[in-house]
Amino acid sequence: MVESEVHISSTGYALLALQAHLPSLHPSDCDMNGQQNNCEQVHGFNSALLYIALYTTALGEGCVRASLPSLGGDQFDDKDPVELQLKTSFFNWFTFGISLGGFIGLTLVVWIENNKGWDIGFGVSALAILLGVLAVASGVSFYRNQIPKGSPLTRIVQVFVAAFKNRKLVLPENVNQLQHNCEDMDIIEVLPHTKGFKFLDKASINHGDTGTWSCTVTQVEETKIVLRMLPILISTVLGYLPTPVLLTFTVQQGSTMNTKLGKIHISPATLFVIPVIFQMVILVIYDQFIVPFARRITGYVGGITNLQRVGIGFAASALATCVAALVERKRKNIVEEHGLEDFETGVPMSVFWLALQFFLLGIVDVTSFVGLLEFFNGEASRGMKSIGTAIFWCVLGLASLLGTFLVDMVNKATRHGASGRGWLEGANLNKSHLDWFYWLVTILELVALFNYMYWARRYVYRHDPRIPQELTEIDDKDSSKTKDVVAI
Repeated sequence: MVESEVHISSTGYALLALQAHLPSLHPSDCDMNGQQNNCEQVHGFNSALLYIALYTTALGEGCVRASLPSLGGDQFDDKDPVELQLKTSFFNWFTFGISLGGFIGLTLVVWIENNKGWDIGFGVSALAILLGVLAVASGVSFYRNQIPKGSPLTRIVQVFVAAFKNRKLVLPENVNQLQHNCEDMDIIEVLPHTKGFKFLDKASINHGDTGTWSCTVTQVEETKIVLRMLPILISTVLGYLPTPVLLTFTVQQGSTMNTKLGKIHISPATLFVIPVIFQMVILVIYDQFIVPFARRITGYVGGITNLQRVGIGFAASALATCVAALVERKRKNIVEEHGLEDFETGVPMSVFWLALQFFLLGIVDVTSFVGLLEFFNGEASRGMKSIGTAIFWCVLGLASLLGTFLVDMVNKATRHGASGRGWLEGANLNKSHLDWFYWLVTILELVALFNYMYWARRYVYRHDPRIPQELTEIDDKDSSKTKDVVAI
């Protein structure tokens, strides 16, 4: 499945390379920075081809992001203490691989596009993806494959429909009277009945009807797992909101400052490399040194629980926006002292003043990013791993979307009169009030942090996050012991 999804993404890049290479498929070259902008807008067949290529790339990328972490997580046996620790390490190194790919893209691919052409750059990207397909395919015979058993979304819909149809029925006092299994259903993981969401339990009432909308206890429990994660999902979207906003504006800050390191000039686009480098370095230190040390103290497989790890990241995010506000205030003071309000660049302040907030952004990715990825993947049932991973990527996407809405709302709220400017309007950052916006985001992040802590403390893990003491399958031996879980 992963191989076919990667092929989709490589096809999108190949189409982009083809369009960039053939003059008949794109408008003629123009000077975008000239006083007389003679650039033509792409239209007709060329426009359709462009959007097909972009959406094909996005489709393949989205499918791979949902499937690849799940495939990797399936290679480890949660009942084996050694493999359980390796699974935690896998997600750290998986994130390291994402960062390494981003580093290569921001350096090598950007250099190729700027010096050799966009067609060569897209072609190299398509080739790299195909090499990735070969790498994944080379281990097919060694993988532990979880064969999909129907659509998880369909099973969730079935539960809600069946619960509504059975709403007038009375739940039996003995849970053993519920429909625990169905002969024509092939279930990957059998889940025991749990308390809570009693209205959903009616979906598994056994009244002799084994039709399409007849559900088992396992189906109901899968739905309960998703519902229990919803408060975490919503609170993490709010907690992750400052990260894309801060990254975007930090790069814009850097583009106005002195980007020279000795004789080396750092382009604004290359500034994205700085947090990526920090992230890779911190990930190695965290996985190789911090986790083993914390594991001996706390007894948790990952040193700390996933939700604790996410909380640390949100605290670092609040600190990062606070530091960013202070640095931006200093930058604005220098702008005012030198009368540079009408200039978009040339502020005599080194870009390395941004190093601390870049470093804190790296901590956010090492903690919140990996913690959320492992949490949603680990808490989802074996038949819904891809859904759990997809929920994680939805958190990042929704946070970026909310960040865009926040910027628009702030500009509208701070705009005075027909000719007034909002805090963040215009291309000239020297005339903006980015420091005020950073303080606003800091306050919002602190509120989101406390809201997240409230829900995280109430959440109960499906499995004990501590290191197992014995190799026993608790669920198969005594289903009642599954209630012996640890809340954060």
